[in-house]
Amino acid sequence: MHDLIIAGAGPAGLTAAIYAARAGLDAITVERSFAGGQMAISNTIENYPGYENDTPGAAIANSMKLQAQRLGAVIVSEDIKSFDITGKTKKIATSKNEYEAKAIILAMGAIPRQLGIEGEKRLAGSGVSYCATCDGAFFKGAPVAVIGGGNTAVEDALYLANICSEVHLVHRRMQFRAQHALVEKAKQVANITLHLPYLPGEVTGEYAVDGMTVKHAETGETEHFGVNGVFFAVGNIPKTELVQGMVTLDEAGYIVSDEGCATSLAGVFCAGDIRTKRLRQIVTATADGAVAVAAAEEYLFSL
Repeated sequence: MHDLIIAGAGPAGLTAAIYAARAGLDAITVERSFAGGQMAISNTIENYPGYENDTPGAAIANSMKLQAQRLGAVIVSEDIKSFDITGKTKKIATSKNEYEAKAIILAMGAIPRQLGIEGEKRLAGSGVSYCATCDGAFFKGAPVAVIGGGNTAVEDALYLANICSEVHLVHRRMQFRAQHALVEKAKQVANITLHLPYLPGEVTGEYAVDGMTVKHAETGETEHFGVNGVFFAVGNIPKTELVQGMVTLDEAGYIVSDEGCATSLAGVFCAGDIRTKRLRQIVTATADGAVAVAAAEEYLFSL
């Protein structure tokens, strides 16, 4: 029986592991793949305090993991298959083991959203990608497209512009949701072409991507351009499917929580991209991790 289970090792989970270790809690952090979550696959990060010169996300992720482990945090690489968290004892079952604790922090993060347009699923892995920093190198010197209007989409376009011959940035509205500084930076890059307001219509190609068809959001006029890769950056889906019906979720599937990261269930807390919040960034995820542990400590002391 542990004091605390931390489900997920993104920036929120790793911070929770650090704070739990410093608090002397018997905690275990369970992560299905690699520590760091989406942070670990970010090419460069320039807005996390204390890191300068466009630090690679993987470097920050590794630093957080090592810090947690040096403090005594236990991090295991196992895929969580089920949760049983409605009772006083919180239980999870992984592909290898079962774990029990008095409290749990849900920090499973989110996964990329798919648009479901023609050719997207069929050509996934053959030119269609959801991670520019993972797959961008495969398209060195080739034309590509990026779909989306948020920070991730513009950041991906900027990253790919250094590798690819040209980048078509497609967004359905005239205004980007991304930070103004990022948008202005993209506008100054010669090989980035903005397509506004255009809707992605179809990814073309028989065995590999050879083009992209888009449709003007107002006139309906279509345009086709040749590309070898299409990168989708249209948001994320919270990984809450395994806790549906247990904790309260909002309409988008994010966990509803208070300022202390407490959910609708006693002893169940959440942190990071998985919860309802105004801003989802590394800095807010790490803040959540610290707050969630403080709230969990208070809960454990009350038992």
